[in-house]
Amino acid sequence: MSPIARFSAVLIVATVVAQTAAVAQGLEVKRYNPSEWTKGRFSEVVTVNGPGKTIYLAGIGAEDENGPAGASAPILHPGSPYEQCRYAYDKIKRLLAAHGASLADAVKQVVYVTDVRFQADVAKCRREAYGDGPIRPIPFWSSARLRFRVCCSRSM
Repeated sequence: MSPIARFSAVLIVATVVAQTAAVAQGLEVKRYNPSEWTKGRFSEVVTVNGPGKTIYLAGIGAEDENGPAGASAPILHPGSPYEQCRYAYDKIKRLLAAHGASLADAVKQVVYVTDVRFQADVAKCRREAYGDGPIRPIPFWSSARLRFRVCCSRSM
């Protein structure tokens, strides 16, 4: 068996085992798309309920959350990474609140920016978003668009 075939077989078995374990533990997974434009593309929010609750957010950026379905949403505040970051954090806070959490519950966050020169603007925005609470450590990546990924865990 080739190394690629062996890897593929192991990956398939691991996926089945993980799904079986989730079902056996009585975990409930729900996916949410508050923004019309993301439907059919990706889930903005995924919650996993079991003994506790974990909330995953992904793809949160400066795209207009009221963008039309079936089309890419327009980017708000072009040319201002600080304002884009503020808008993204506003969305993040509202999405977390809708599921009973806040930034204080965040355990992991990843930030992608289009240019590392925007690091100071994004750092200022993050300090403001977290307020007096501790700011979560993050990997800071450069990509084609400003994006945020957040994972929160909250015992209910």
